[in-house]
Amino acid sequence: MLAYTYIEKGRFELIEKPRPAIIHERDAIVRVTLGSICTSDLHIKHGSVPRAVPGITVGHEMVGVVEEVGSGVAGVRPGDRVAVNVETFCGHCYFCEHGYVNNCTDPDGGWALGCRIDGGQAEYVRVPYADCGLTPIPPSVTDEQALFVGDVLATGYWAVDISGVKPTDTVLIIGAGPTGVCTLLCALLRQPRRIVVCEEDAARRRFVAEHWPGVALTDARSCRERVLAESEHGGADVVIEAAGGPGTFRMAWECARPNAVVTIVALYDGPQVLPLPDMYGKNLTFKTGGVDGCHCAETLRLIAEGRIDTTPLITHRFPLNDIARAYSLFESRADGVIKVAITPPLRA
Repeated sequence: MLAYTYIEKGRFELIEKPRPAIIHERDAIVRVTLGSICTSDLHIKHGSVPRAVPGITVGHEMVGVVEEVGSGVAGVRPGDRVAVNVETFCGHCYFCEHGYVNNCTDPDGGWALGCRIDGGQAEYVRVPYADCGLTPIPPSVTDEQALFVGDVLATGYWAVDISGVKPTDTVLIIGAGPTGVCTLLCALLRQPRRIVVCEEDAARRRFVAEHWPGVALTDARSCRERVLAESEHGGADVVIEAAGGPGTFRMAWECARPNAVVTIVALYDGPQVLPLPDMYGKNLTFKTGGVDGCHCAETLRLIAEGRIDTTPLITHRFPLNDIARAYSLFESRADGVIKVAITPPLRA
């Protein structure tokens, strides 16, 4: 099969690999029917994910059809259409039992697919702990509608959930990339008093304005002033940082009101400074880390009910044969790209 592979820092290649096989009884083999590229894949390419293993097939955003299951798999069967979770989790350790599936203690726990074990920018993928990592897609939901359920939509849902967004809140979302937009969609479900989205890219601000016209928009230069105008207590009640750019961490806590919640879901290329003397007295609560993607069935239900629609994020489509071109477009942010859908390879 064709598989897009991490060769070394700065270098991915599309190569031929053997089709994966069942290794453990809780494995499933999934034929990938649609995939995507995540900013985290770019972080691997740039060398800023030290745990990424050269030689692995990259990619962790995908949906597909179950082809084969191990003897210990009960929740899915061959022929099922499924969304694949970005995280591998056993379901039984302390962290899994408490919903902290990103911290699963299994050797392949947490973000493994496309990082430490072969992922889904390929024709087939082996999914460990398939009963936990695969979620059946309702018949009324298309592959494109379900594509982001296991990663960026899971991140947005988790970010809003752990932030405790309430109807009385002013919410600041920093970043209108894929994760920021998914966070916006999930914040809208909570019906907060006001949502402000800060985004530097004018094209992405226009994208948000076109699809969600009730949202207040600003750039970094005007962010604090706009947040103060939209809030009642000297800043946002909740700030969700989904950009991971230069200065966005500082912007997040500076735009928060005293005693606010600041949730960091961005993945940074380098360390961030926590200037405690500057923020002393604001009494902020910080929440950070990788997504606990254990609400996929709930988000699929919301999609089936028409309450969440992530399909506007898919702005471009490429077959697996052309994935290098897709990466180039996605990384350059050219042509208004938000997300790229990767379809199965074209065969001569």
